[in-house]
Amino acid sequence: MSRFTLLLGGDLARTPRLDRQIAGSRVIAADSGILHALQFGVTPELWVGDFDSAPPDLPASLAIVPQRKFPAEKDMTDGELAVTAALEQGATSLVLAGAFGGARADHAFLHMALALRLAEAGTTVLLTSGAQEGVPLLPGRAAFDYEDGTLFSVLAFSGLSGLTVQGAKWPLANVEVPFGSSLTLSNEVRGRLEIGLGHGRALLLAHPSRA
Repeated sequence: MSRFTLLLGGDLARTPRLDRQIAGSRVIAADSGILHALQFGVTPELWVGDFDSAPPDLPASLAIVPQRKFPAEKDMTDGELAVTAALEQGATSLVLAGAFGGARADHAFLHMALALRLAEAGTTVLLTSGAQEGVPLLPGRAAFDYEDGTLFSVLAFSGLSGLTVQGAKWPLANVEVPFGSSLTLSNEVRGRLEIGLGHGRALLLAHPSRA
């Protein structure tokens, strides 16, 4: 498996859990996401974007990172450009670090929607801000390693059918969830969290321990 961490421009808090998730991965920065490289003590192999929000004064170790510059009037976000660059290098697993928060809610939405599309195509994807992390949910069953009391939601990007949630304060058994319903928001882990999905598009959003 070829794992890449993509440093995006959203919020990002360094935690031991996140350190473990990105350990040993290759790194690509998207525009202002280069600043996160300082926080994590990593040197990206590539820096992509239109550089409209690039910091003016960088340490020499980051200023020499190879750049792939694009015009400001382009049809892809800097984050999607970073994803494309990683896939070109053979990435099979992506950590979108800095996928949430920041000044642009539209970019955060794009990262979640893009993660779903990538997962459907066979790429493993984790979205994270350190404080929150997201995992695409595909039809089938999946288990997660969150501690008891971890707050989580299932964000539906379509109507959902056959949704089962076990190991939660409010379990669900093979339910139908209309698009736009709040039924799957603000649950808590109780034991081993397992989620099954029959049909639809969804993302698990969790607030894990920072340990």
